[in-house]
Amino acid sequence: MLRRKVAERLVSAKNETAMLTTFNEVDMTPIFELRNKYKDDFKERHGVSLGFMSFFTRAVVRALQMYPAVNSMIDGKEMISYDFCDISIAVSGPKGLMVPVIRNAENLTFRGIEAEVKRLAIRAREGEITVDEMTGGTFTITNGGVFGSMLSTPIINPPQSAILGMHNIVERPIARDGAIAIAPIMYVALSYDHRIIDGKESVGFLVAVKEALESPEELLMDNDVKKALEM
Repeated sequence: MLRRKVAERLVSAKNETAMLTTFNEVDMTPIFELRNKYKDDFKERHGVSLGFMSFFTRAVVRALQMYPAVNSMIDGKEMISYDFCDISIAVSGPKGLMVPVIRNAENLTFRGIEAEVKRLAIRAREGEITVDEMTGGTFTITNGGVFGSMLSTPIINPPQSAILGMHNIVERPIARDGAIAIAPIMYVALSYDHRIIDGKESVGFLVAVKEALESPEELLMDNDVKKALEM
């Protein structure tokens, strides 16, 4: 029954939305450096790991506040926009892919996001996740990279209007300050409903996510890493 319901929703999303996907790449070097420096203290203090999801969630929240159309959905003939960010995260459970929701992510710290991700992932793996915990999200993040995906076009989670796809991190040659450097690069993809999000907004949103991830201290931590990580 669960797989049947998921199949119905996916077919509905494909047939009833004008879905397009835009792509970009992220140099993950700054996040790698922050995690390597602070992850041990963070885990010892808070009891959860400092993963990538908190950085991506905070980057998404920032971008949603800059581009509110992406934090919207269509209800009949009306467009509904939200002033809060309930972020659905795709996690693998015993019955397949599930998308529990991090409520009011705009109010959560790095610790708060990581703790909620861990709690929801455990509940999903143990088959304890409820329907209420999987409904009401305004935007979805999915991470195919944990399975080795290099690039994909994620499908919208209806009735939401957009979804961000994370992928695996691979060392690739890039141009930096006029020279070739090797850096950990992640390709990211944003699938969106073109009925309410135009190309300018979708590209701007993804660029805002990229900027935040490549300058996390300035754009996600207000230039105070220890305070942001509550150390």
